[in-house]
Parts: sequence; C-alpha cells; structure tokens
Amino acid sequence: MTAKTDTAPEKSVRTLRVGEQVRHILSEILQRGDVHDEVLTKHLVSITEVRMSPDLRHATVFVKPLLGKDEAAVLKALRTNTAYLQREVATRVKMKYAARLKFLADESFDEGSHIDAILRKPEVARDLDAD
Repeated sequence: MTAKTDTAPEKSVRTLRVGEQVRHILSEILQRGDVHDEVLTKHLVSITEVRMSPDLRHATVFVKPLLGKDEAAVLKALRTNTAYLQREVATRVKMKYAARLKFLADESFDEGSHIDAILRKPEVARDLDAD
C-alpha cells in the first residue's frame, strides 16, 4: 500500500528533465533562425517553460516575445510551424513517441507586474510599513 500526499501531484524528475531538454532545443532552433517564417525572424522569442504530460506525449510550450510585442502574431507563426518544430524536436530527443507541441503565451510576467504594481500603491505600502 502506498501513502498518498495531500498536495498536488509532484512532477517526476524525468518529465522535468525532458521538458527542459525540449525547451533548450526549441530555443536553439529559434535563435539560429532555422524556422523560415518572416514573423519569427523579426522577433526575439523566449521559451520560458515547457511542461510535459506524464506520458511525455504532449508538451505545452510557454513563450514570450521580447517586450511582449506582437504576441498574437508570434503565437500564430509558431502554431503554423508546429509540424516542423515537432519534427526537429523528435529527431533531437530520443524518445519512444514524438511529443505534440502546443504553444501558449506566458502570462506569468504580466501577473508579476500586476502584483508589483499593487504592492507599490501608497495604501498597500503604508500597511506593509506598519509591520
């Protein structure tokens, strides 16, 4: 009998390692300009995180264009070139199955900026200084 924890299921080391490997590969492909897409050549794109499914068949790729410019256009270009990117990842990562890539905008920077703005409000700063 195995003990269950009350916390959310932790990611295995393997899924984290493969996700990081996929992130590095995608970053290298975009940095070298291997994708022949006009939108992607004009924008610097950061691959902030890759979350792999437990069976390693699906990868959710979080991206952020430099300064957040033209995010919708960059996402559309990445989604248009998904087949090429999946093929490149499959040849460089030795796995039983090629992971299907799904590109999403990374909202964590926007959330962080929003929280920072709230903390800088005078009424919140006053309450924080009281402690």
